[in-house]
Amino acid sequence: MTTPHAPLLPLARREFLRTTGLGCGSLALAYLLGREGYLSHGAERKPHFAPKAKSVIWIFLTGGPSHVDTFDYKPELQKRDGQKLAGADPKTGFFTTSGKCLKSPFKWQQHGQSGSWISEVFAKTAAHADDMAFLHSCHSVANNHAPASMELAAGQAKPGYPSMGAWVTYGLGSMNDNLPAFVVMHDAKPRGDDGIWSPGFLPKTYQPLVLDSRRKETIANVSRPSGLSDVRQRAMLEALSEANAEHQKGRADSTDLNARIRSFELAYRMQTAAPEALDIARETNRTQRLYGIDDPNCANFGRQLLMSRRLIERGVRFVQVFSPTNRISGGAVNDVPWDGHNDILTNHRDCGMMSDTPISGLLSDLKQRDLLKDTLVIIGGEFGRTSDSQGSIGRDHNPQAYTTVLLGGGVKGGVHHGATDPFGYKAVEDKVTVYDIQATVLHLLGLEHTKLTFRHQGRDFRLTDVAGNVIKSVIA
Repeated sequence: MTTPHAPLLPLARREFLRTTGLGCGSLALAYLLGREGYLSHGAERKPHFAPKAKSVIWIFLTGGPSHVDTFDYKPELQKRDGQKLAGADPKTGFFTTSGKCLKSPFKWQQHGQSGSWISEVFAKTAAHADDMAFLHSCHSVANNHAPASMELAAGQAKPGYPSMGAWVTYGLGSMNDNLPAFVVMHDAKPRGDDGIWSPGFLPKTYQPLVLDSRRKETIANVSRPSGLSDVRQRAMLEALSEANAEHQKGRADSTDLNARIRSFELAYRMQTAAPEALDIARETNRTQRLYGIDDPNCANFGRQLLMSRRLIERGVRFVQVFSPTNRISGGAVNDVPWDGHNDILTNHRDCGMMSDTPISGLLSDLKQRDLLKDTLVIIGGEFGRTSDSQGSIGRDHNPQAYTTVLLGGGVKGGVHHGATDPFGYKAVEDKVTVYDIQATVLHLLGLEHTKLTFRHQGRDFRLTDVAGNVIKSVIA
């Protein structure tokens, strides 16, 4: 290849192939096929019916936030602090445990016209109570972080199955040719990592762009090589089109090959679109402060949520953001930050300091820009925590009860669906499975969950397996 200052001279075909390599050949074919409309995986597709939401921002509170310390107020638990948590009474369905009741150490208040009880952990987010639909009776099967996260995201508590973001992208395609349809942001990888956002057995076209805050959400290998102009890059693409078209013949059914080709094509287009979308310096100081970017306690998460708004504003379909993992109290970086085994007060206070301002800022910003009506926001973790103490002041995992919050995108605000027992130990009324959550999200996006299928190993699979009901009480 010539230097940047050398004239652009024609090369013999054999020499050109030798010096540029097959990777650039795939890029060339991708560009040409995309231009001619042969790469259909990313094209926007029609929903099954009129959608209420166009995009999703899923705020994944990794580690299992305690519902009885955030969104599910239990006065009885406060009264019985220190007493044994018994569950022999068939009328209440309480579980017998070896532990003692542990009251919430946080202050609670009612908020909005709905009078929704929310603890001080989410004191600022509580201002949006009348936009929120609270699913209080969520329950699942898995009791450990990785399988529980995969169960919530992909319907199965084991790797290898497509995540909700991948299914949504498969069903609806992309609204922007220059950015990925599915984006994931995290600090340290959560337990389960790729299994939570993987495309599974779907074509790799539906895998997300994963951004790590430790690298300031930079995208590796997307920049044009130094000294290579756009004119010359396009010339390279055109020159190799014939060779790669021959290579593609007879490989039309190779989904991984098509995905690789499309990834090169998308990378070419992202060279200008992605840096602009992720550049929060373009936002006003006021907007950055709204997300808490001026506060070291929550700056990372605030930056990610602000980028989430910028991405969905530019047509990204599905953004999944995982809780920040830096520890305010000086502990080690934790890949499951809401995991309050030892001290629920310190743990959830710190997590609230890292999360509350950015989440509240995102909701206010979406509303101010008239984006909330088209954007479904999901807030919650992979399970809840016990009502009895672990040790003296901590709480253990509890998949039998947790709260998930939905708002925006066609959700009815100020609604409380389902209930747990008086101690919050177990979901007892209008119980919600992970499949119900998934069916409801797909419904709000205009997708009938029983019709969104993909044939794999001789059978039609779907996100909700053979279950799932749309939670109609939370739909506006």
